[in-house]
Amino acid sequence: MKLISYRENGNIKLGGFEEGRIYDLHAIDSNIADNMLKFLQGGEKQLQLAKAAVESGNPTLSAEDVELISPVPNPPSVRDAYAFRQHVATARRNRGLEMIPEFDEIPIFYFTNHHAVFGEGNFPVLQRHTEKLDFELECAAVIGKGGRNISTSDADDYIAGFMIMNDLSARVLQMQEMKLNLGPAKGKDFGSTFGPWLVTKDELEPHKQSSPDGDRYDLKMKAFVNDIQVSGDTLSNMTWTFAQIIERVSYGVDIFPGDIIGSGTCGTGCFLELNGSKITDNQWLNPGDTVSLEIDGLGTLTNKIVLENR
Repeated sequence: MKLISYRENGNIKLGGFEEGRIYDLHAIDSNIADNMLKFLQGGEKQLQLAKAAVESGNPTLSAEDVELISPVPNPPSVRDAYAFRQHVATARRNRGLEMIPEFDEIPIFYFTNHHAVFGEGNFPVLQRHTEKLDFELECAAVIGKGGRNISTSDADDYIAGFMIMNDLSARVLQMQEMKLNLGPAKGKDFGSTFGPWLVTKDELEPHKQSSPDGDRYDLKMKAFVNDIQVSGDTLSNMTWTFAQIIERVSYGVDIFPGDIIGSGTCGTGCFLELNGSKITDNQWLNPGDTVSLEIDGLGTLTNKIVLENR
């Protein structure tokens, strides 16, 4: 099932999405939560009600009639991991650094700004963000039930679904602060984009590759800047699975429905890597540019870079 959050007449609503049409789930069945966070907190019962509503109800809107926002517009937290070996190894090699052996010991992550969450459409930046502004092609898992100290073998059961993530990065700010061995912070905290939908796991079952390390999904990933493809990888190339990342994330702490966990950048999934490998020639995002991220089964997330008027 594809779930969305959208803005209509100033109100944020939860919807089901099918073939370009939107189902106002709460309007069809008042037992269904009216926002994504409450919906996720309701667990499997809410999901079954939503599926029944789409099967029995009538779509009320088309996607062109509303503003799609991040499927999870108010997440309790957003973490981003570092799961693709190719990206890590290549980015380090391009800076003259050896591959760090600790990468194979633990799946690491950082917290980013859960109040700076965007969906499709314009993405606002300030002038200093445009100094080597970069996209990052990622997949994000959304937590569907709370837990603590979760094992890898159980962790996939805690995932409600997946969506595309663009972890936009201001590289000049990022590199400046990381010289102090802390961060990323200002280089990342101005916003990430998510969407266009939250796709539940059952829709991706044909692409699932199960293993003792957790599930992987054979989904092609692509990035386009101004309609020109610049990047491509496959989600199943994650060295660390989401299940392994969740085990690490939940060690000694609670995770909650609506928490977002990013995969980290896939191989060739950003200009930092592409420029260093001479695949692109010192290319970065500028105001007016459009970046579209595409993952099989998860749709296409498109954003236009715009300069804030302040």
